[in-house]
Amino acid sequence: MRYAVIYEQGPTSVGVTVPDLPGCFAVGKNMEDARRLAAESIAFHIQSLREDGETVPEPSTECDYAEILA
Repeated sequence: MRYAVIYEQGPTSVGVTVPDLPGCFAVGKNMEDARRLAAESIAFHIQSLREDGETVPEPSTECDYAEILA
């Protein structure tokens, strides 16, 4: 499966959210750390859903960028 991941750079860390997996998030020291933690968080979240007998949401979010000429 391939889930969309949103990275938000803060003043001292990088926040991670996964739109298709509510409650799945992570915070890293930098982008490299955030990417690693995102992968771990997604795997753990899916494992927890399965162990609890819940349905694992299929990836449905698509990402793109809108280029704006200012």
